[in-house]
Amino acid sequence: MDFDKLYNTYYMSVYSYVMTIVKNAHLAEEVTQQTFFKALNGKFDGRSGEYTWLCAIAKNAALDELKRQSKFTDLNEDIPSPKSVEQTAEDELFTLEIHRILHNMEEPYKEVFQLRVFGELSFAKIGFIFGKTENWARVTYHRAKLKLLERIERNGE
Repeated sequence: MDFDKLYNTYYMSVYSYVMTIVKNAHLAEEVTQQTFFKALNGKFDGRSGEYTWLCAIAKNAALDELKRQSKFTDLNEDIPSPKSVEQTAEDELFTLEIHRILHNMEEPYKEVFQLRVFGELSFAKIGFIFGKTENWARVTYHRAKLKLLERIERNGE
């Protein structure tokens, strides 16, 4: 299995999936990294698709992390965390940056990405909407994801 290809193909999708669970950009990034680390050291048996396998690892890692944090939170329930306000502001800025980049992205990449990530539509349905094939929707989504990652990295420098 080509790990670099796996990572480049599925990183944003796994990150987006984890983000729906943990609702925190920093934590989602950590859990996504843990997911790929576990995948690198694990064995893919081929009984499911690669993305499904990665999401199963990600879900377990995210739930473990949330459990660990809830135990810590229970101990410090009455002590407000000064980082929570800072982290919330950081998450909002990161989300705003993603939406700004998407807003400026050219079509059809912008709409395909939004339909897939925010609309949670299948590639078959996206292809149908555009009058194209499912494969066209997959390729367009992948290219949109790469453009988004490139622009995030460019803005982060």
